Amino acid sequence: MRSISRNVVLHLLAVTALAGAATSASHADAANDRNPAHQQSSENTMQQHPYVGMWMTDDGRVRHELLPNGRYDEARGSRESAYQGRYEVTGTHIEYWDDTGFTADGDFVDDNTLHHGGMVLRRR
Repeated sequence: MRSISRNVVLHLLAVTALAGAATSASHADAANDRNPAHQQSSENTMQQHPYVGMWMTDDGRVRHELLPNGRYDEARGSRESAYQGRYEVTGTHIEYWDDTGFTADGDFVDDNTLHHGGMVLRRR
């Protein structure tokens, strides 16, 4: 039987520790998601946010629905719910995190205009 080098053992211990930390963080995030007070507070904040609602390109091809719970649903052409994920607005800047891991951002020019990915979307 071959002996395992000290470096391999240390590496395995480090990987195990990191995995445990990630699992703990994941459980904490899940607990926050299940915490009705946390969820309600976040939802109340977003319901009052002036940018919640439907945003659409002038030709109607791209439609972003910014939901009051901090999630979005994007339709493209005839493809409903083409992209879904979460979003956060800071000032007039919006950050998107798609459920598949894709990220994007945009800027609200005024209360009725959103610039995103080279597109102009308007409130509907």
